[in-house]
Amino acid sequence: MAPGYAPLSFTPPEPGTYGLPAMGVAGDGQVLDSQGRATNLHDYLGTKPTVLSFIFTTCDDVNGCPLATYVMRSVQDALQADPDTADKARLVSFSFDPVFDTPDVIDAYGSQFRTDNFDWQFLTTSGPESLDPILSAYGQWVIRDYDDNGDYTGTMSHILRVFLIDKNRNIRNIYSTSFLHADTVANDVRSLLMEQ
Repeated sequence: MAPGYAPLSFTPPEPGTYGLPAMGVAGDGQVLDSQGRATNLHDYLGTKPTVLSFIFTTCDDVNGCPLATYVMRSVQDALQADPDTADKARLVSFSFDPVFDTPDVIDAYGSQFRTDNFDWQFLTTSGPESLDPILSAYGQWVIRDYDDNGDYTGTMSHILRVFLIDKNRNIRNIYSTSFLHADTVANDVRSLLMEQ
């Protein structure tokens, strides 16, 4: 099991006592929200710190997408519990499986995790022509599995990457399986809020 499922094994530094240098500009692209409305990814980035996670809803790797969603939910709970952060950050779960993860599917998936009064968005795309440039912009590789007839099987291989993006759309941290933990992500969000 990934470290993100267990209590943090160390005491993290206090928010604002460490730097989070910019690592590049967050990419943009055409997306669909959970109501099927066409919009741009940048519409969900900027104005406040955002945690962006790439997932697909049928992922069965416990240390992959389920871990990302588990940590995101824990970050939501931690930020929502503090009046100083409750409405000052956003979470975005973005599916890279537009074939299965239609707006209705991601809306139903998201309803299991998000609370009514927290800004957690679930996005997808209309297909590979919109999706692939976004994945490329974030260095998020995905290998789709096909059967002998060349038909997509609904499974894929991918790396887990979760991005922390500031209000100016700069990437400030990238978390992988080994480093994705709600305590550190929430601390990083608080650190960005202290910069403001």
